[in-house]
Amino acid sequence: MDIVFAIKIIILGIVEGLTEFLPISSTGHLILTGSLLGLSGEKMKVFEIAIQVGAIFAVCWEYRQKLIAVCKGLISDANARNFALNVSIAFLPAAILGVLFIKKIKAVLFAPIPVASAFILGGVIILWVERRQTAQVESARINSVDEMSLIDAIKIGLVQSLGLIPGTSRSGATIIGGMLLGLSRKTATEFSFFLAIPTLFGATVFSLYKARDILAVSDLPMFSLGTVVSFISAFFCVRWLLRFVSTHTFTAFAWYRIAFGIMILVTAYTGLISWTE
Repeated sequence: MDIVFAIKIIILGIVEGLTEFLPISSTGHLILTGSLLGLSGEKMKVFEIAIQVGAIFAVCWEYRQKLIAVCKGLISDANARNFALNVSIAFLPAAILGVLFIKKIKAVLFAPIPVASAFILGGVIILWVERRQTAQVESARINSVDEMSLIDAIKIGLVQSLGLIPGTSRSGATIIGGMLLGLSRKTATEFSFFLAIPTLFGATVFSLYKARDILAVSDLPMFSLGTVVSFISAFFCVRWLLRFVSTHTFTAFAWYRIAFGIMILVTAYTGLISWTE
């Protein structure tokens, strides 16, 4: 792996870690960044999914005490069992739809223009939700992930399925959907973190399995480097986001999505940038 290629892999790892848990679509940013860096093809699509493992480990490390407590209390603690069941149930819709439609999604939507369109639409939805939240005077119905019911988990799981569309943002769909369902901003964000563990791990394993014929041992350094860099950047991003949501709304991310999406469309249609697919 030459130095130029290694730098490109590091950039993609940083992008993955910084965007995975923000409501701005990590997949969308990876597609667009990879396009600018000249990295394309089926193997790179697998790479963009596989390095999500680094982000998973960052969440597991940040919430290690909670996860250990849940594992220890599965037999004796009703709250631990309820939490584990909610995460498992919420994971299923995206898992099932992903297995059924991921090939079609990759073929049609893993490209700059569809991603840009999803950026803009998602930004508009976030603005609407935040304006709706501001207009409501009542407090959130759920202020802890342990207060969630099975029905809440199922609904959030269905909303997370929208994240299969590149540019939509899995975390954005989960967080904003959670807020609409009555979760506080912090609770929705934390549940998005926990739900990412089985979702991203499952997507990685499935993607690697499906692409086993095009992968080789020589690809290990590339995947390892991207995963490590993703872990480091995601670790700092998770801690920052938890502090951010305690005092801020997601409006800034909405305007960023809209501006970035418009920039992609304008440069693509005017020919200023050749966004390769």
